[in-house]
Amino acid sequence: MLPQLTMVLGGAASGKSAFAESLVVQTGRSRVYLATAQAFDDEMQAKVDRHRDMRGSGWLTVEAPLDPGAALRDTDASQIVLLDCATMWLSNQMLAESDLAHAQNALMAALSDCPAPVVIVSNEVGLSVVPENALARRFREAQGRLNQALAAQAGLVVNVIAGLPQVLKGQLP
Repeated sequence: MLPQLTMVLGGAASGKSAFAESLVVQTGRSRVYLATAQAFDDEMQAKVDRHRDMRGSGWLTVEAPLDPGAALRDTDASQIVLLDCATMWLSNQMLAESDLAHAQNALMAALSDCPAPVVIVSNEVGLSVVPENALARRFREAQGRLNQALAAQAGLVVNVIAGLPQVLKGQLP
């Protein structure tokens, strides 16, 4: 059985989303896919379509690029939520010039108050070189703070590298 909050972390194209989806499917619960990506160009739309096709049927998809809190509160205890992903959510917040501390606090509260278990996907962006521009450095720092907050609240944290899961906290079901 999964804890109330599970975090699946990894780099770009690491297999983290596929692993998170498999965790959700294995529960046998009614599945809610909370999508945070926004397709501003054809390449991103193709990625969104590819992820949707890989998931297959059996998912209720809710688009929540800026405020997943309402969707999290609207679930019931018989469901399970896959929020994919915290990195896109953070990027959306930064593009909207949101108060990041307020937005993060609201997200953490919504995750805590959600009646259904949640699996949240996030990117690890701190293992690379220091970005050359201020916005990228600000994003990297904000992502690191968000990941630390999510990991602290999660009962299970899994890092996926090359499709291979490594448990950092808790135990896989």
